[in-house]
Amino acid sequence: MNNLNFEKTGGLLPVIVQDYRNLQVLMLGYMNQEALNITRTTKQVTFFSRSKNRIWTKGETSGNTLSVKKIISDCDQDTLLILAKPNGPTCHTGNQSCFATQGNFLYELEASLEDRLRSGDQDSYTKKLMDQGLNKVIQKFGEESVELIIEAKDQNKNLFLNEAADMLYHFLVLLQAKETSLKEVEDKLIERRKK
Repeated sequence: MNNLNFEKTGGLLPVIVQDYRNLQVLMLGYMNQEALNITRTTKQVTFFSRSKNRIWTKGETSGNTLSVKKIISDCDQDTLLILAKPNGPTCHTGNQSCFATQGNFLYELEASLEDRLRSGDQDSYTKKLMDQGLNKVIQKFGEESVELIIEAKDQNKNLFLNEAADMLYHFLVLLQAKETSLKEVEDKLIERRKK
């Protein structure tokens, strides 16, 4: 990655930023050599803003930064891919991604749970549950699973969907308690599908 071709692209390389956990595309920006150097040094994604004509670090006003996990260049050495951990929503609209994507809601919910736990908000149900310890999280997941099974035998679709949502939510909390991620579960399913 030492042979990046800034001249080919007029001094600015396009940079695609993905969430390192689930590979959701978060945003596109541009970097000059200075922005890249700052990004490498601080481990915070920093761009060259074409509209402001200056260097800016993502989240410098909102606090919603992007922590660098890995920087990869493409085969032509004129585009970068950054795998990052978003610290809050990436888009100025409050969405996780600047691209209106569907199918990533569970990952957005997982990120929201992480934020709630990190914030220490004592009014958060998730935080209160986690503070009671792993056994309580497991118990709650078990209760929600049993409630889903009970509703599955009946014909009330609305009650079934509510219990399914409760169980899935508590499954994500359990993943947090076990310091693992939805992506790891997804990877395991992909691994099994290949067999």
